[in-house]
Amino acid sequence: MTMRRSGGVVWLNTVVAVIVTAAMLTGVMCRNPVRHLVGGKERWKPNFNYTDWSRQQVFYVGDWLYFVYDKHLFNVLEVNETSYSNCTDQGFIFNITRGAGRDVFELTQPKPYYFLASGGYCYNGMKVAVNVVEFVPAPQPSPATSGCYMIIGINPLILSIIIAAVWAIFV
Repeated sequence: MTMRRSGGVVWLNTVVAVIVTAAMLTGVMCRNPVRHLVGGKERWKPNFNYTDWSRQQVFYVGDWLYFVYDKHLFNVLEVNETSYSNCTDQGFIFNITRGAGRDVFELTQPKPYYFLASGGYCYNGMKVAVNVVEFVPAPQPSPATSGCYMIIGINPLILSIIIAAVWAIFV
């Protein structure tokens, strides 16, 4: 009987440690990704200042750029900084254009990204640079919510199930 009680105490201590750890992990803050409509209500078109637009935004890893444009006239290419500065599409990195005039691009790394429209439209302002940064949670994080881009921790529902199971075993 003493061995059984000893095993039960070890089991109880382990379960309590798991619950405490899970409870601490649920407090880590996360954020939902944002879909940025490039150019806002002006969208992707010539004669618009995309530099001013991008300066008014904060772009985090996991966010998306949403380009909406006339599919018969324009396109979107990811380019390097030199190509961006010179308005050239030679050796572009990635062609975002998928043919519908509504294309998205996920910002996967903390770095500057450069985009332009080919066919000379870059010279009419159809280029945008965005600087992407890592999301840093506030000093006092709020509980995690479902649907987060970076889920760090345990789902509160799972934690509730674990607590109910422990209660059922020991009560």
